[in-house]
Amino acid sequence: MNIIVPMAGMGKRMRPHTLTVPKPLIPVAGKPIVQHLVEDIAAMCTETIDEVAFVIGDFGKETEAKLLAIAEGIGAKGKIFYQEEALGTAHAVHCAKECLHGNIIVAFADTIFRADFKLDASKDGVIWVNQVANPEQFGVIKLDANNHILEFIEKPSTFISDLAIIGIYYFKDGDNLCKEIEYLIDNDIKDKGEYQLTNALENMKNKGLNFEPGKVTEWLDCGNKNATVHTNQRVLEIKESAAQIDASASLTNSTIIPPVFIGKNVSITDSVVGPHVSLGEGSSVERSLLSNSIIQQHAKISNAHVSNSMIGNHSIVEGKADELSISDYSSITT
Repeated sequence: MNIIVPMAGMGKRMRPHTLTVPKPLIPVAGKPIVQHLVEDIAAMCTETIDEVAFVIGDFGKETEAKLLAIAEGIGAKGKIFYQEEALGTAHAVHCAKECLHGNIIVAFADTIFRADFKLDASKDGVIWVNQVANPEQFGVIKLDANNHILEFIEKPSTFISDLAIIGIYYFKDGDNLCKEIEYLIDNDIKDKGEYQLTNALENMKNKGLNFEPGKVTEWLDCGNKNATVHTNQRVLEIKESAAQIDASASLTNSTIIPPVFIGKNVSITDSVVGPHVSLGEGSSVERSLLSNSIIQQHAKISNAHVSNSMIGNHSIVEGKADELSISDYSSITT
């Protein structure tokens, strides 16, 4: 089985954090979003993952190396493909067409999910959905009496269903999906100005394929700062019941309130950290209170009270009591 991970978007809603780091590589509970996604999919599959294809923009060789390492971490071969122009979800998948064969999973890398079942690879297709309050912002599905998907609709202007497609799909026949996407592209069939994966799904359904919903128990968004901080909180609660503290971390006269993630070579002095804090490698905290926040690598926090915040790599925060959202190499002092 292959996994295709389209992740070429610019992540504008996550700025300033995506000015220097692609959104799927922003850490949540000590791991990049995309790593959580790939590992969770691998755990759900009953078949071996052969290849993980990452569809990216011009993210640089360092990012590409990190992505290949994520694939290697689940015992798969990583491949890099490029989407040079934002032409829609179907186009993004087609950029990795050499991996579109056999059983495949397509997973867009801006979400983390929980699901309590193993994938049945004998199905024609499984589309993961979640009930939402604002279906007009998503592609949605409509079900028939047999729990088969009756219709795919991209961002409906009137209410049709509140079962939103969360961006994770299984296909028994990747070659068939590739042909349907190529039909859209060759005939310039667009919806809302882009080549949409929902249109390819609708065509496949109309030709007799049965798609079933895969309902997740929790869908965690990483679309903006507040959502990502909340996702960090939930992942810390779900995946670990106690503090995750690397053995190289230095704790002096400080209190740690789990759940937290504390990375390599972190220094904490005269401080209270937690709950729901992730501290990246090499960061330092002195005489501060930290809660419900993501602090990335090599940041320095001193004499500060920080909550519900995201602080970028190599940033400095001193003498501040506030909610913060600051990018890499920033400095806030009072």
